[in-house]
Amino acid sequence: MELKQLQYFMAICEELHFTKAAEKMGVSAPNVSQQIRRLEEELGVLLFDRAGKTIVLTEAGAILREHGAAMFGHLQQASDAIADLKKMQGGSLSIGVLPGDADLLFNALLLDFHQTYPAISLSLLETMKVTEQVLDRSIDVGVTIGPVSDERLTSIPLFHEEFALAVSRDDPLAAESLIPLNKLRSLKMVMFPPEHQCRKLIDRFCMDNGFALQPHMVTTTLSSLLQMVQSGVGACVLPRLLLDNLNRQDIKVIPLRNPTPSQDICLIYRSDRYVGYAMRTFIKKLRSYIETAIQQSKSS
Repeated sequence: MELKQLQYFMAICEELHFTKAAEKMGVSAPNVSQQIRRLEEELGVLLFDRAGKTIVLTEAGAILREHGAAMFGHLQQASDAIADLKKMQGGSLSIGVLPGDADLLFNALLLDFHQTYPAISLSLLETMKVTEQVLDRSIDVGVTIGPVSDERLTSIPLFHEEFALAVSRDDPLAAESLIPLNKLRSLKMVMFPPEHQCRKLIDRFCMDNGFALQPHMVTTTLSSLLQMVQSGVGACVLPRLLLDNLNRQDIKVIPLRNPTPSQDICLIYRSDRYVGYAMRTFIKKLRSYIETAIQQSKSS
């Protein structure tokens, strides 16, 4: 069995069409057909059932596809490992986060990371399809809401995120030590728009408790939300970790109870990819950054 034959075979598995597979490989369709016939003769089995222009994998073909995918995965890991070694502690990494998380978590981290590891090139993408884009390899790692259960992915728990109410220091509510969630129905609120992942979480908790949130004002940016809260326009629900680490003297953070809106945050990457220097370093830095932020939150 030759590597080229296996490459042709895997291309046909993806396209389920000999001509399209040949175009993808940059060779002629007769050449692909000939190589597959030789492979079938060598193995003594048919790999495809051919019915006119339609082809489907046989049971033997499905077995070969599974092992072929694993083999090419190992070859890619070897190539990545060698490339990583040649870069000598450099490299690049693309990171996918949910909309809003760049503001909520990553801005300070990325600046600190660049100052510490200037040889590593980072790119940050906000996307609603973190898991899908990690799977199709358009991004290297993703930070998203857990749990993520997919055997193709490695998931690393990062932290359990609770949400709290932010009000102006001049608001009468600033004297409260905690606020029950159903109190939100009677407050003047400023919030992210409904499609924002933080807003979706809060809306879900409110609906589960029998009411729908009707914000007085909606804005897409964290800075404008905080400005509205500071000015006394309304209260806002945001991640407690973010609010505590902002340490805004003009804003009071009040825990929400009965229940406390919360979610689990995790980091994901493909299980079959080589974890190179850039990724290892970023994961280590991210976990350290979060641990420090949690400690500062507890002490504030």
